[in-house]
Amino acid sequence: MTISAPTMLHPESPAHNDVPVDLGLKPSGADRVFNSVLAGSSTVSLLVLVGVLGFLCFYGFPALRVAGFGLFTDKTWSPETGQFGMLPLLVGSVAIAIIGVGVAFPISISTALMINEYGPRRLKPVLTAVIDLLATVPSIVYGFWGLELVSGLQAAPAKWLVRWVSFVPVFRTYSPGQYTNSIFACGLICAVTIIPIITSISREVMAQAPRDVCEASLGLGGTRWGMVTDVILPFSRNGILGAVLLGFGRGLGETFIVVLVLSSGNHMTSALLGPSGLGSIALQITEYFVTSQGIAQDALILLGLVLFLTTLAVNVAARLIVERPNRAM
Repeated sequence: MTISAPTMLHPESPAHNDVPVDLGLKPSGADRVFNSVLAGSSTVSLLVLVGVLGFLCFYGFPALRVAGFGLFTDKTWSPETGQFGMLPLLVGSVAIAIIGVGVAFPISISTALMINEYGPRRLKPVLTAVIDLLATVPSIVYGFWGLELVSGLQAAPAKWLVRWVSFVPVFRTYSPGQYTNSIFACGLICAVTIIPIITSISREVMAQAPRDVCEASLGLGGTRWGMVTDVILPFSRNGILGAVLLGFGRGLGETFIVVLVLSSGNHMTSALLGPSGLGSIALQITEYFVTSQGIAQDALILLGLVLFLTTLAVNVAARLIVERPNRAM
């Protein structure tokens, strides 16, 4: 019986050419409609952003023309005399955000690690739901809660800090003997609103860590804590930093908590543990916008522009950091 040799294809035959095959797929009517809806939604979002920015620039420019760029360094806010110093207001807003992030960061990272690595698996959905629920609570509720509870409870620790650690400038009070309605109290309450943001993003980023590397770390005799510090945290570094910046942006733009808790004040001081010290952009706009007219109202709109641009810059920086390739592993 003769067995014929298999037919060998020539290397240059068309069957071996790596020519992409055109499947001839064309978008259907539903695809076109869906693409149009997506493009329209993106355009509307961009137009809203540009519209808000244009409004703030148009109505805030007269105050900028009067005050010049000295408004970023002047410490006096007196629109009647043409003084629009926003330095104490801006520093106060930033201080609240920094205190909030400083308190929220260790709690958020610990919570994210506990949910992903240490907690019982059956409790993971419950804990995740609780964190998501905290993010949906209106800030005005946190404001009432902070005004009635937190501001009073933190007075005793603040008094102790003023008594024993007042050699550090931030642990002082601008109003001797008073310790409530302060920048510090606002920061503590804002931390509760920042915790869900940092926790949710950090948990999602940590969950993307390569499990084979984590298991290899444990298989080589490493501890769970060693796996966290050597694998998970380096892998999640960019995402965690981006989450912190997003939380910082949330603290900058917080309004109801500041309006309800912080006392009226606009004094440039390093003391954070009492009332009548640093102010806040959100509080200044809320208190005086309705009753202001002319150049005074334009100045408040200019405050809103500064807060808008600051928050926008922080959020853009957070997005760029999150999307940056991680070369730690």
